[in-house]
Amino acid sequence: MSVHAAHWDLPAARPLTAADAAAAQRSAFTLPRQLHDHERTTLFGLPLIKGERDHVASEIVAMAKARECSTIQFINAHCVNVAAHDAAYREALGAADFLLPDGSGLAIAARMAGLELGENLNGTDLFPDLCRHAAAAGLSIYLLGGKPGIATAAAKTMLQRYPDLVIAGTRHGYWTDEEEPALIEEINDSGAALVFVGLGVPRQEKWIARVRPELRARIVLGVGGLFDYYSGAVARAPKLFRATGMEWGWRLMQEPKRLFRRYILGNPVFLAGALQHALELRDMAKAVSASIKRAFDRALAGLALVLLSPLFLAVALAIKLEDRGPVFFRQTRIGAYGRPFRMWKFRSMVVDAEARLAAIRAQSEREGNFKMKRDPRITRIGALLRRTSVDELPQLLNIIAGEMSIVGPRPALPREVIAYDEAMRLRLGGLPGLTCTWQVSGRADIPFEQQVQLDVDYLQKRSLVGDIKLILRTIPAVVTARGAY
Repeated sequence: MSVHAAHWDLPAARPLTAADAAAAQRSAFTLPRQLHDHERTTLFGLPLIKGERDHVASEIVAMAKARECSTIQFINAHCVNVAAHDAAYREALGAADFLLPDGSGLAIAARMAGLELGENLNGTDLFPDLCRHAAAAGLSIYLLGGKPGIATAAAKTMLQRYPDLVIAGTRHGYWTDEEEPALIEEINDSGAALVFVGLGVPRQEKWIARVRPELRARIVLGVGGLFDYYSGAVARAPKLFRATGMEWGWRLMQEPKRLFRRYILGNPVFLAGALQHALELRDMAKAVSASIKRAFDRALAGLALVLLSPLFLAVALAIKLEDRGPVFFRQTRIGAYGRPFRMWKFRSMVVDAEARLAAIRAQSEREGNFKMKRDPRITRIGALLRRTSVDELPQLLNIIAGEMSIVGPRPALPREVIAYDEAMRLRLGGLPGLTCTWQVSGRADIPFEQQVQLDVDYLQKRSLVGDIKLILRTIPAVVTARGAY
């Protein structure tokens, strides 16, 4: 049930005709577009208008008076969270002409990123300014949304403040698909110059984007639940809460069940995303990610050394008993960005293995680097160590020293790196690892060229979560010993 201005003995607005709408569309290219000239701050990929509230309100009404058609949406922390996983909502925001920053969350995100956001242009505070300027300009408004009676009560509040304001109509936010054509016709016939749509995020943005071509109103805004405040249904936060950016806390106290997920769960998600976004904008994301990876590597390597110390002693004793040779084998490998380092391993070959290599090099079963399933240089204990990958465990010392990582491309020999082409050298773009993608996917059974590609792919997409997944996949790979020789 609509409530029109005539019910309150106010002058009815002249209906906007199809010719008016066409003229408004043409005017978008010919009339001054002051709001378009405003500086914007891009945050989370969204171009947000930077300006003062009253000035922005006057310019929006000026556009409506000039018959310029525009769609305006507000962006707050909740909107950013929704946009992260709702493609249709992101598309609807992309269809809007102007995006206005709303709330303390965006202000915090902007400060973290070192950006200037301008004044908080939230819809709740902007609404009275828009009504005041609309009244002065003789433009009518239509309120759509909320529970039955809420939009009407909000309109009455604005009429009490601004007696010259023309209310073209109001309607609650519940209708069926069958009723929608009549609703659009009703809004168009009302002659409203500004339509405020309060259906909540993301429903209102998607609805506006879908029906905007059918609406003749010059300005359409998605305003969330602001009608609740101006109808008196929900109490607005005291000024102290608003001044300190804690209006969300007040709202949570008023409606804890409905808003628990949005604020208690949503705020930490938003702040984490804001931190990541700020680091990316400041070109610090890689440095922070590398620091986290180093801390993770050292902590896990240190813990593993403590827990595996009995195994280390048992392996050392077994190697000594077999041929009285050294327990450990150290070999020069090429690390990150071509830097050489000495890699630790439990010795799994005879003492003079390097000297014997020339005699069997032609029997290599893989191009690119030497690999042989039945290498005669491997000792009996060494065969067991290789099959179980225990021979690699001393590289935990290299990890603590900062020469290696838990996860990364396996470190190559200098003679192998010399033969690398330009594409292969990309695998030197990070610390070598104790385990890697191809080691958990078949190890030596995977062709060398594919190993290189898997290493390069890892370096381009690496993340802490990805590392943890590879570590967990390493356990069954070691147990099954697939491709281990």
